[in-house]
Amino acid sequence: MDILGHIVDGLVYAFQVFLHLDKTLGAVIQDYGAWTYLILFLIIFCETGLVVTPILPGDSLLFAVGVFAARGDLDLHKVWPLLACAAILGDNVNYWVGHYIGPKVFHYENSRIFKKEYLQKTHNFYEKYGGKAIILCKYVPIVRTFAPFVAGVGAMTYPRFLMFNVIGGITWVTVILCSGYFFGNIPAIRNNFSVVVVAIIFISVLPAVIEYVKHRRAAPAVQP
Repeated sequence: MDILGHIVDGLVYAFQVFLHLDKTLGAVIQDYGAWTYLILFLIIFCETGLVVTPILPGDSLLFAVGVFAARGDLDLHKVWPLLACAAILGDNVNYWVGHYIGPKVFHYENSRIFKKEYLQKTHNFYEKYGGKAIILCKYVPIVRTFAPFVAGVGAMTYPRFLMFNVIGGITWVTVILCSGYFFGNIPAIRNNFSVVVVAIIFISVLPAVIEYVKHRRAAPAVQP
């Protein structure tokens, strides 16, 4: 029960941090100064590069960084390429972890869960739709963390993955960061920052929810 309690407390704290990024990020900048750039790099790197940390802030953090860059607390010319590199490098690490683990996980022919035919289907999917998937998944929390891993497991060719990964990483960071930079300090947004963060998270997960609902409706009914 103590462990469960600590987990719940941690999730509550993480949620509070997400909602008050305007205050928590400001405190980090004030306390750590130039080290803030390294902290931001590590957060984006881990959020995109480690399948065990999908709960880390992505879109909301980039938006908040843009807001603080517009205020002059962060240098946009430093933080933009730094976080773009973090996203690209994170996805690359994620890909190669999946690529390395995949053959071992799918080694057994008769495995009921990890079948080689699933691996081949995943490979074919990414070869056909992988470019669009890698780019668009950047805007969907959690999915963005797992997509590079699955691309590696599915043996999507690395040059193809790398090209779309670079495009996706740069466009994702640019769009969200610049949105915060140009719009984050509008009084209506600045005074309702928590609501804006929730809206960003909601809009980010909406495509995945819609796709899930469409898939459920399209699935044939199971006969009793």
